[in-house]
Amino acid sequence: MDPLTPAQANPSASATSRNTWFLPQAAPLAMPEQPLRYHATPTPYLDSSPARVRARRAFLLLLTFALTAAAAEQMYLVLNVNGLTLLEAVVLGLYVMLFAWIAFSFATSLIGSIVIWSRSRPLGIDLRKPPPGLTTRTAILVPTYNEVPDRLMARVQAVYEAVVEIGVVAYFDFFILSDTTNPDIWIAEEAAFLALRDRTGGHERIFYRHRANNVARKAGNIAEWVRRFGGRYPQMLVLDADSLMTGDTIVRLVAAMESHPSVGLIQTLPMIVNATTLFARVQQFAGRVYGPLIAYGLAWWHGAEANYWGHNAVLRTQAFADYAGLPLLSGPKPFGGHILSHDFVEAALMRRGGVAIHLAPGLPGSYEEVPPSLTEYAQRDRRWCQGNLQHLAVLGTSGLHWVSRLHLLTGMGAYLTAPMWLVFLVVGIAISLQAQFIRPEYFPSGFALFPQWPAEDPERAIWVFVATMALLTTPKLFGYLVLVRDGTVRRGCGGGLRALLSVILETVVSGLIAPVMMLSQSIGIGQILLGGDAGWRVQQRDDGAIPFRGVVHQYAGHTIFGLLLAGAAYAVSLPLFLWMSPVVLGLVLAIPLAVLTSRPSVGGAWRRLGLLLTPEEGTMPRILARANALTAAAGATAAVEACTRLLDDPALVDAHWAMLTEGPRQRGEVNVALVVGLAKLEEAGSLAEAVQWLSAQEKAAILSDRRGIERLIDLKRHGCEGLAPRIVGPRATKDDKRPS
Repeated sequence: MDPLTPAQANPSASATSRNTWFLPQAAPLAMPEQPLRYHATPTPYLDSSPARVRARRAFLLLLTFALTAAAAEQMYLVLNVNGLTLLEAVVLGLYVMLFAWIAFSFATSLIGSIVIWSRSRPLGIDLRKPPPGLTTRTAILVPTYNEVPDRLMARVQAVYEAVVEIGVVAYFDFFILSDTTNPDIWIAEEAAFLALRDRTGGHERIFYRHRANNVARKAGNIAEWVRRFGGRYPQMLVLDADSLMTGDTIVRLVAAMESHPSVGLIQTLPMIVNATTLFARVQQFAGRVYGPLIAYGLAWWHGAEANYWGHNAVLRTQAFADYAGLPLLSGPKPFGGHILSHDFVEAALMRRGGVAIHLAPGLPGSYEEVPPSLTEYAQRDRRWCQGNLQHLAVLGTSGLHWVSRLHLLTGMGAYLTAPMWLVFLVVGIAISLQAQFIRPEYFPSGFALFPQWPAEDPERAIWVFVATMALLTTPKLFGYLVLVRDGTVRRGCGGGLRALLSVILETVVSGLIAPVMMLSQSIGIGQILLGGDAGWRVQQRDDGAIPFRGVVHQYAGHTIFGLLLAGAAYAVSLPLFLWMSPVVLGLVLAIPLAVLTSRPSVGGAWRRLGLLLTPEEGTMPRILARANALTAAAGATAAVEACTRLLDDPALVDAHWAMLTEGPRQRGEVNVALVVGLAKLEEAGSLAEAVQWLSAQEKAAILSDRRGIERLIDLKRHGCEGLAPRIVGPRATKDDKRPS
């Protein structure tokens, strides 16, 4: 079924006016908010072997339990030489929980490596066959928030051309869903969108919508689209602003949805690309070598209860609308309000509704980028941390599958392990300091025949440490073995020897970064518990460099804490200091580590040595090369003030006017920024004066209001023609509300 064009939706539209269609005809779809507290039984779903999936889960959990129990016994023997003290009991409890986390990851990686060797095909997707034909329409959604417009449109164009090239563009519409709040970026975004449609000729396929009020952030952005246009599209494919997906992959995903009516979501495994800094290149290499092991292992035991990562996935629109409407959490921020980490919750609610959620790690052609620096990563991580801790309020939702609850728990655990590790280290040193400097209470209160004091088994402790580190690093060995087995991947990583050196380098750099992230996440959790809100920061995509003073301010506390740990460990003994050195070294070197790993020159030096290479760098996918070429052709565009840029381009004024939408407003609700902005415009004698007076928020409000735009046009004309009286702006008719 071929999608309706604007001219077909409105037969009276002329060929000339066709280019002024920036959104298709509305096709509303109800998306009610889902209650979290009610008894619901999930609808049975179609699955070829539910018993086999249950057996897989039992095996994974038993393996995790067996490893954890063995480690717990050995740690108990280390600490229980003369009985457990309170501090030693705390250390034991923390160690068991942390080790269970490590064991679970180890078991998943082990299973994933075995699955990769078996070359299984998820959902019957056979890459050896050409992509199947399509019968339904799909919307490709690209949410954006204050991104660089030319870079964003380059990626949209690359994906659009990939779909055109494969011959199925008639079944796809593209929606750029803007939540941009910076007015300068917003107007540049509109100009870049118009240029994109002119370059591609996709006036009937590529659409743009800007939300003046970005309520509920990305989740609200997608939900607003569903409620306005979702009725026309059986599927929606969600990309991020930095995402890419090949035409072949898109077609196979949509075809899999068409042939599996019980499936509501298929999540791909995006590969990290375009990394330039050392920090990003380490993430890129680790994701390429170790990521598939985890993903294949997860898919093996997830079955139809997989998870959603928020992008690079295809969703059944009706099922998403029926089951994934997110409620507003009660209470104040940071735990109350809109759900930040929405993807986990949406997947859990869809599964509760009875549709299957699948992970397809074997489907190539899905790409994303990663923050370029430790600082940028930590800022994004802080927002994710708050969102994942919100899941505590969702965990008890009625009717959730137990695997969906496990997803929510692991999401929280990814951050709660940081303060657990921190407490484990601090309490461990406290025990050592107590034994070294504090006289033991030989005869405590109450009757005792023998004295009691803290004591440990040092030899067994060494073996416990070695075993724990082995379990941490063995998945890296699994990844390397899988890598060298695949000739294409091995050559793409620089050959077997260079790949091995890259694994070692990645392990060292990640090991130094880990304690820094541990402390940052622990601080973040503390701020959240004290009521701090992460907000919604703009994501840095390219150069990760920040001023040195900013780095010092960010990581001086890490350095001081590392020095204190080092001093405490050395005061106990040199062996303890050496044992603590990996953690201490990362913290003490936090400042130079953050600086060096954020520089593209450092990342480039390692690349020239043939280290931390990935196959996508050696043989760049066509869609990635095209997106990068389009970005480079656009160049570094200087920021232009929004009002000036808009009013200097009559075609842009015309398009902007046509794209304006009036959001719902309750009686008595006043847009303070708009009221103040209009008042300033009335006082202003020229456009330059108005621009100088308006704040960014007021400017955005003015540009969202036709009265404000009329006054801006008036000021522009006044400056150009030297007219003293005010010129009234364009008179809009009911059918054509655009300025002349």
